[in-house]
Amino acid sequence: MVREVKEQDRDALLELYLFLHEDRIPDCTDRLMETWKQILDDVNHHIIVYEQDGRIISSCVCVIIPNLTRGVRPYAFIENVVTHSDYRGCGFATACLNYARQIAVENDCYKMMLLTGSKKEETLNFYKKAGYNSEDKTAFIQWL
Repeated sequence: MVREVKEQDRDALLELYLFLHEDRIPDCTDRLMETWKQILDDVNHHIIVYEQDGRIISSCVCVIIPNLTRGVRPYAFIENVVTHSDYRGCGFATACLNYARQIAVENDCYKMMLLTGSKKEETLNFYKKAGYNSEDKTAFIQWL
């Protein structure tokens, strides 16, 4: 089942992020709890999860960004696309991305964007198959 994250999903989501790029689950500090609450309270911040048998096995984040161009239409940014390694290739991340697309359409977004740090051909092909292209824009990142 694909759905938006619930408050009680925090620990399971943080555990899933170990399959993204994290090397440990962060300590449950005030900063973590404040950030979690801020995300949950933000109507433009959507954490989408795929749950199977009570376990969160895939997720992505979709943030709707208000915009003054393109007819004052917002755009969506997709981040933190991840699937537990035991469940890859089964369509769960695609289901999460499709749910994010639905959110973007409902919010009248004119585009969706995502970045990936992966250079793996299978990852890049996954995003192409999901409807994303790498020809229209050039991404630059400045790490802080």
